[in-house]
Amino acid sequence: MSERSYRSDAWADVDDARDAEVGRPLTREQARALREKDPPVSPWRVVAVQIATGAVVAALAVLVTGRAEAGWSALYGAAVVVKIAVSVAMLMLAPQIVQPLSWPALLVALVVCIKVYWVALLWRRR
Repeated sequence: MSERSYRSDAWADVDDARDAEVGRPLTREQARALREKDPPVSPWRVVAVQIATGAVVAALAVLVTGRAEAGWSALYGAAVVVKIAVSVAMLMLAPQIVQPLSWPALLVALVVCIKVYWVALLWRRR
């Protein structure tokens, strides 16, 4: 038997076993145990952490730059993350709403708050 056909046969066995497991519905007890093991993360908790993170980034922006507009810009950037559906509109309106606007502070706060989603994924593993 060639090495290639051996590998194909070995993977076929794994795929067959996986298909058999996936096709079986869970019992009520299994479903409850799965929910307890891997509880869903509340989107409101993520939003709350994003707001808190945005406030921290805004405070740091003011401390680092010594300019209030950097803080307002960072807060605006954090707010953009909370509602993605309006993000583009908020970014387009930023120069009119936050004057003078600090794009670096806005974008740093936006990126840092987006990264909070990774923290939410880590919460799910507990």
